Amino acid sequence: MGSRPLVIASGNAGKLAEFDQMLSPLNFSVKPQSAFGVVPPPETGRTFVENALIKARAAAEAADGPALGDDSGLVVEALDGRPGIRSARFAGEDASDEANIDRLLVELRDLPEERRGAYFYCCLVLLQHVDDPAPLIASGRWHGYILEARRGDGGFGYDPVFHDPRMGATAAELPAGEKNRVSHRGRALDRLIKLIETA
Repeated sequence: MGSRPLVIASGNAGKLAEFDQMLSPLNFSVKPQSAFGVVPPPETGRTFVENALIKARAAAEAADGPALGDDSGLVVEALDGRPGIRSARFAGEDASDEANIDRLLVELRDLPEERRGAYFYCCLVLLQHVDDPAPLIASGRWHGYILEARRGDGGFGYDPVFHDPRMGATAAELPAGEKNRVSHRGRALDRLIKLIETA
């Protein structure tokens, strides 16, 4: 794809910053969908991959070129997979990160550590154009568990309560480069890059 612009189908500033950092060595010219006036489409899918495709298609159509759709969220075992695809809206439409975390902590109240297992999941869908019949699809998971209280000032979303025991830190305590190396989004992007290179 050379240095052609790649539209990121997201309005999440945290995600955009992560993609910009991770894609910069690959000569991609990353652009937010807002630069093309994309109105975020309703996320009507029942899975991460469906929603990522919906987002990518809307961005590819508006930008008339390649677009990368991302749908990701937190899957908590004790909550039967919730918040899942509703991670950004767990505490209601337009809920803040703080409100979503508060609801999560309430729902997990009094559960012991061994029952607080969770993973972040990310699905990436790359369309070369709006009618691309064979999109590249890659996913990644980042396993850990949910703490009883916030720790760390970095990241976004549920990062302050998501603890990675192998790293000995929450996602919000990790430096950006380290987080990108081990995160669900970093793993999905690594897989996507391999698909791009072999497509």
